[in-house]
Parts: sequence; structure tokens; C-alpha cells
Amino acid sequence: MFSLLYGLWKHLFSKTEFHVLILGIDKAGKTTLLEKLKSTYLNSEGLPPDRIVPTVGLNIGRVEASNNKLVFWDLGGQPGLRSIWEKYYEEAHAVIYVIDAACPSRFEDAKSALEKALRHEDLQGAPLLILANKQDLSDSVSAEELARYLDLKKLDERVYMFEAVSAYDG
Repeated sequence: MFSLLYGLWKHLFSKTEFHVLILGIDKAGKTTLLEKLKSTYLNSEGLPPDRIVPTVGLNIGRVEASNNKLVFWDLGGQPGLRSIWEKYYEEAHAVIYVIDAACPSRFEDAKSALEKALRHEDLQGAPLLILANKQDLSDSVSAEELARYLDLKKLDERVYMFEAVSAYDG
């Protein structure tokens, strides 16, 4: 998972600081992912998973590597909070979209929210990483299965990648 983020970083290598949106519907594991990134790249303790609560608004994580700065914006995914997502699109250089791969009953909502984000003109051309999260759970679907389910037509127009991950254990 973290090598994918490095690849995303290299794709945008011309920037010394870039902003990455972490989007997805609620309880997909966005904040757990952010905490894992911070603990891995900052060599510090992130919040333990049992202390992570749903994001109301925004969580920010900053990581520096090789004189470059990555600023991660973890935005709340509850239906009432999704309207604030677009306020961050203009400054975003890339998007990580997290989906709970162990909860197929929520795939349609996740797909709808992602499609709406991808249609926004400020995200046109932004690289996209879709994470099939919660691979540590036995009932999760693979990244390939999730990609087939989402069947996103607009992905042909941008750099994108699907990856199976577990934000919980890295």
C-alpha cells in the first residue's frame, strides 16, 4: 500500500508540496489509513484503531520525504458531510478513495459518491487510487472484484489504480 503512495508521489514529482484527498463514505477506514500513514512516515505513534472516531469535517496529516511535502486531507464521509468535499477539489493534486471491501451492501453508496466526485471539473485529470480496504477481514472482496462492481467509465481519462489493502495492519 505504501509503495503505491510513493508511486503516486513520484507521478506528481514536479511539486514540492501536494495535497491528497482521502475520500470515501463513512466507516470505510479513511482515518485509520491516515493514522497508519502518519505513524509509518513520521516514526511516531498514530491513534490506535480503538480510539479513532468518525471524522466530522476534516483531519489533516502532513508527511515530509526527500524535501517534498504530502498533505493528506481526510474528509468526513457521512451523507451530510459529503457536500463539503468539493470545497477541497480545486487544491487537490490526487485522490485516494477508500472503500470498505467487507461490506458489499454499501458498495452502491460508495460508487455513487465516487462518481459524483469524479464528475467535478476541479478533479479532472487528478490521479486516483481506489483502495479496497479491510482485507484483514475474511469476507472482504478483492480489488479486482471491486473494480468489476464499480465499472467506472470515466477512469479511462485519468491515471488510476485499484489496490487491496488493510489500513488496520498496514
